[in-house]
Order: sequence, then structure tokens, then C-alpha cells
Amino acid sequence: MHPSLVERRRQLLAAIGDAVAILPTAPEAVRNADANYPYRADSHFLYLTGFTEPEAVLVLDGRRGKSILFCRGKNPELEIWEGFRHGPQAAAEAFAFDEAYAIEELDQRLPELLADVPALYWPLGRVAAWDARVAGWLEAVRARARFGVDAPAQFGDLLPLVDEMRLLKDEREQAILFRAGQVSAEAHVRAMQATRAGKYEYEIEAELLYHFVRNGARQPAYESIVAGGANACTLHYVANNARLNDGELLLVDAGCEFMGYAGDITRTFPVNGRFSQPQRDLYEVVLAAQLAAIAAVQPGATLDAPANAALRVLVQGMLDYKLLAGSVDGVIESGDYRRFYMHGIGHFLGLDVHDVGLRRPGGQWRQFAAGMCTTIEPGLYVRPDDSVPAAFHHIGIRIEDNVLVTANGHYVYTDAAPKRIDDIEALMQAS
Repeated sequence: MHPSLVERRRQLLAAIGDAVAILPTAPEAVRNADANYPYRADSHFLYLTGFTEPEAVLVLDGRRGKSILFCRGKNPELEIWEGFRHGPQAAAEAFAFDEAYAIEELDQRLPELLADVPALYWPLGRVAAWDARVAGWLEAVRARARFGVDAPAQFGDLLPLVDEMRLLKDEREQAILFRAGQVSAEAHVRAMQATRAGKYEYEIEAELLYHFVRNGARQPAYESIVAGGANACTLHYVANNARLNDGELLLVDAGCEFMGYAGDITRTFPVNGRFSQPQRDLYEVVLAAQLAAIAAVQPGATLDAPANAALRVLVQGMLDYKLLAGSVDGVIESGDYRRFYMHGIGHFLGLDVHDVGLRRPGGQWRQFAAGMCTTIEPGLYVRPDDSVPAAFHHIGIRIEDNVLVTANGHYVYTDAAPKRIDDIEALMQAS
């Protein structure tokens, strides 16, 4: 257990005042028949508790300033089959909860905890089954009204409060993110070194997964995209089953999950280790756009600043290479650029690969602040069209890095994966 878990719970207790907050972890999910998917705790729950077992609920009692865990009890027979369980007593000690009880006691104890509480927070409206369960506890409290017991009269969604806390990463979180980025970057290097014409996309995916697991990251942070040739023009292509052909580019969008935190890197490189001139031309446009966007990541800058910087570079490149006609301002105003660049510049990164946090709270762009982590990932995707030079058909390029906002600027912590053309070609030719 690390001290920041206790501090996070204290911070949330202060935010809810005399209210009670309830936060369940994620349920186990059936893969097929009697086999489950590998279990992953809910990110909000993990952020506040560090507790990774299923069937657990965190309750924060604002009146008493206490954090309470409900979890599975010890069961020596099941532990023979399924592995170690903390049980309430050990969990309270290991994760610094004030109280802990068996999960079977939840329905009995919650009405007691909610009696005479002014307000109740939970993930309101997120999971119907939990909304119904909360309604049952409230009815149990209301049934005691004739004895002078009041039920909560105000209700709120707990998750936005936690979202705001998760936006800024503390030093421990940053260290874990850096490790996730390092392992992910090394895996991309391995993928470049392994790529040859005639191999299949899934063979390159296997190189990524091997490096993740070998370095303690048992799962990818998301399903890896390994897209050769025209497949790179499908943004979320995950079939990963096509043959790699000489003369084509390979787009790899992949990152590991390390200790719950995500890496997220994209690199695009030639299958044969040498960029053709048309590939080189468009690649340099995307790289210049990414560098311009990264430079715009500064504390105090608004979140749309990197997107605006990248877009002007991308549109100028579209005009230079006759993908579009007109002026930069005219193309941006009309939105014609979306034929070739149809996604945003990036997203927050943390316990979720698309991490939490409103980008425009109250309708105004949020400002970057030290401790935020974002991806920067411009791209160009050219599908065949009579209006587009044939040399660019089926070229899909995206370049993505992970960037931490610092007090004085930013830190790109995934640049161990080469992205300049000379560096990529040198690495691939040497392998």
C-alpha cells in the first residue's frame, strides 16, 4: 500500500462533506462457457483503493471520516483453485481501510450507514443493477421514517469528483507511466526489427506482446493495431491477419498496461526498411505536425492548442501534395481536410488509455497543468480517389507519443521508439 491511496480517500471524503459515497469495482466478465476474461479492477476503484480483487465495494462515510471496504472473505478451499484472497481483516491492514467487512454484509450494513445522511454519491446512472440496489437501500431507510430516521434527500454522481482527482498524476503515477512508456517503446523497436515482406501482421503483434509480458506487463493497454498497406487507412483496424507486402508501410499502434497504467504509441514504417518518395513526403508532413503539436503542450495553454498547431501543418501538406486545393484557412473552415485527417490530436492517458477528465468543462477549453499526461497523434490517411495523386493511394500514417506536462513545459517519455526517417531506416537496415 502506498500513502497516496489514503490521501486520495481523505481528499474525496473532504469533497463529499457529511455524505456517503459508494463505489463498486468492476464485475468479472464471462468470455465463453465457464471461462472468464482476465480480471481487471475498475479504474476509479483501483485509483482509490489499490485493491485488485473482484466482488468489492468501497464506502466512504463522510460523517465519521472513514473509508470502509467490503470484499470477499477468506475461503481456503476456493483459494486452492483460484488463488489468494485477502479477506476483510488482511485487506484493511494492507490497504489502510478504517473498517472492512465481508461482501455478503453489504445489504445489511448499507441502510444503517445511510440513516440520517443528507446526501449520497455513487456512479449514478452508470449501471442499472447498482442503481436498483441503491434504491433498495434507500427504501429500507425510508421505511424507518416513523422512528425519526431520515433517508438521503440529495444524490450525485461520484465519478466526476474522482475524474478531477485523476487528471493530475503524482510522482508515483508518473514513474509507472514512464515504465509503461519505456516497455511500449522497446516493443515498437522490436517490431521494426522483426518486420519483413512476407510476414503476417499477427507475427509483428506477437513480437509486441512477447516484449510486454517479458517485462512484467501481462496485458496490452488496448487491442493492438498492426495494419499493413491499405489497412492503415482503417483507424481501428484490429484483424491483424494480412500479409505484409514489399513497398508498403506498416502502422503499429500498441502499448502495454503496467501496474494498471497505459502506454500508447504509434509508429509507421516501411515493410522493406526504405521509405519511397511519396511515403517520405507524407510522413514528413505528419512528423512536422506532431512536433508542432508537442511544442504547444505547455502549462497554461488550452487543450486545443496542439490540435490547432498540428492542423495547420497537415493542411499545408495536403495543399503542397495536391490532395486538396485552396488555402489553409479556407480548407480548415470548410472541414475538407477531414477526408484525410478525421480524428483528434490525442487524449488524456493514465489508468485508462482514454483517460478521464472533461476537456471543455463549462464549455471552455481546459488549460494544461503540470501532472497531466496526454497523447499527441496526428495522421494522414489517403484512400483511393480520382482527385488524389495515385502515388499516395493506400498510404496511412500516424505518429503518436506520450507527453507529460511539466511545470516548465513538457516531457516526451516515449521517444525511445525512433520516428525520424533516417533513424527508422538505420534501425531496420541493421536488423
